Amino acid sequence: MTSGDGDRGTGRRGVLRAGAAALLLGAAGCSSGAKSAVAPTSSSPSPSSSPSSTSPEQTTPTLTPTTPTTPTAGTPPPLPAPPLWQPGPGEIQPDVKRRAVELVAALGAWPPGGQGVEAARSRVAALGLPPGLADQAGRLAPVAPEASLEVIDAQYGGILADSASVLVVCRQWTRQSDGSVAAGGITVDVRLSRAAPRWNVTAVNPGDPGPAAASPAPAVAKVLAEPRIELPPEAAADLRSGTVHDTVLAAMLRLAGPYTLSVSVVRTGHPLDVFGTTRPSDHPLGRAFDVWRIDGRAVVDPATPRQLIESFMRDAAAAGSYNVGGPVAIAGSGNQFFTDDTHHDHVHIGFNS
Repeated sequence: MTSGDGDRGTGRRGVLRAGAAALLLGAAGCSSGAKSAVAPTSSSPSPSSSPSSTSPEQTTPTLTPTTPTTPTAGTPPPLPAPPLWQPGPGEIQPDVKRRAVELVAALGAWPPGGQGVEAARSRVAALGLPPGLADQAGRLAPVAPEASLEVIDAQYGGILADSASVLVVCRQWTRQSDGSVAAGGITVDVRLSRAAPRWNVTAVNPGDPGPAAASPAPAVAKVLAEPRIELPPEAAADLRSGTVHDTVLAAMLRLAGPYTLSVSVVRTGHPLDVFGTTRPSDHPLGRAFDVWRIDGRAVVDPATPRQLIESFMRDAAAAGSYNVGGPVAIAGSGNQFFTDDTHHDHVHIGFNS
């Protein structure tokens, strides 16, 4: 639990169906401030996801955000009904992530008739959390009669002895007024503090990448079209907004040669400051990206070969990153490589320009 340069902090996929929020009613459920990246200045979804223990061949079809599905023969299509995300092996403080995911499920998924702030407040209260958190849902709770949610990954934005940030990376499906289904997604920075018997959620910060740029850079189109780069909805929207530096795009394309990389966070949804400090993170500036899975193997999974992660981290440095963090301690010049509790579940790749 340390802090350091760049995004060095003191610091999977699962899915929630529309009925997951209702189940929670009966079942229970990277910076020290409440600031999260929304839309600075100067960046698309084709996510593929799996639990931390997922094998490389287990993948999920790509979904394009906000693309409605047309109902057939007057019968509305059902919303996807995925299972609740659970932390896998190798997690540090797994219940912290579970707690964050439960809340995001309660706010972002609901059965028919479960829409609205008051219904969300009831679902949150059923988790033993402050009902007022429902007032912070923002884009996580769009106006819709029904919604379901998939958590692609839950990674630490930061973890300290008494506080944490969990970045809950989601796909979301909402029922439209004509009965069709629209697909999209969001990344939520959930802040927590230690409490007994379970950690308490103190804030919810939904991300917002802003509108797509009128003329995205050619490199953006290349990254979005590259099948070996898996992007969740919010990260893909970051690229389309034109706010991601060329150094990030070039590194993604270079790493996609020898690896398949599953990106979790680029800019939106990440804390503005390195967790536990007042130092700006490279993420909101569009100068960093996180990878939670390499060649279909989750970084957090103890079964993932350490040599694969080390090789990926070294290649990220060779691609120009000045600040590479992950679960493996690597000797290097200066502070180019680092490891800490926050980065036990992903590889951080940052750039200074």
